[in-house]
Amino acid sequence: MTDELIETLPLAQRLALSYAPRESRSATLSLLALDARLAGIVRGGGEAVIAQMKLAWWRERLVQRPRDWPEGEPLLAAMRDSLPEPLGLVSLVDGWEQLLADSLDEAAINEFATGRTVAWQLVGRGPAVVQAAREWALVDLALNLGQQAEREAVLAVASAEPWERASLPRDMRTLAVLHGLARRALRKGSDELLDGPGAMATAFRLGIAGR
Repeated sequence: MTDELIETLPLAQRLALSYAPRESRSATLSLLALDARLAGIVRGGGEAVIAQMKLAWWRERLVQRPRDWPEGEPLLAAMRDSLPEPLGLVSLVDGWEQLLADSLDEAAINEFATGRTVAWQLVGRGPAVVQAAREWALVDLALNLGQQAEREAVLAVASAEPWERASLPRDMRTLAVLHGLARRALRKGSDELLDGPGAMATAFRLGIAGR
C-alpha cells in the first residue's frame, strides 16, 4: 500500500519523502498523497462540475470521524492510521477547488497556498513551517500551471515572500527539501524543481543536514 501511494507522487516529492524520518514518514506520505489525488482531480481535464463533485466527496470524508470512513480506499486507510485529525485537511480541498475558477486571481492564489500550509501543520507546527509550506506551495503551483499569465501571477505572489533559509525541525525534513528546491527554482527561473545535478545536490544537502 505504501509503495502504491508513493508512486502517485511527483518525482520531487518522492525524493523529498525519502529523507523523512521514520516517525513522520507515514503522516507526510498521507498528506502528499492526498495533495496529489486532489491535484489529479483538478487537472484531469474533464468538466468542472465533475471535479467539484469529486472534491466534495473528499470534503465529506474529512469532516467525518476516520472510523466512519468507507473501506477499500488505500489513501483513506493510510490517513486513518497516520492523520487522526483530518478536519484540518478540508482547507486543502478548498484550496484546490479555487483552481477550477475561470480565472486565477490573487485571492484564489492565497487561498490555495493557505490550504496547503494548513495541511502541513498536521505534520509540524511553528512559524517556520507555515512560511516554508506557503513558499513551496506557491512555486510548485506556478511550475504546474499551463497558462503563462497565470504562472506569472503566481510567481509574482511567490516573489514577494521573504524566502529565508528555512530552519525546520527534523520531522519536517521533507518540507525542508521541497522548500529548498522551490527557493532554488525561483531564483534560477527554472521550469521544474528537479532540473539537473544542482537540484539533486540541493536535495541531498537539505535531506541530510536540514539546511
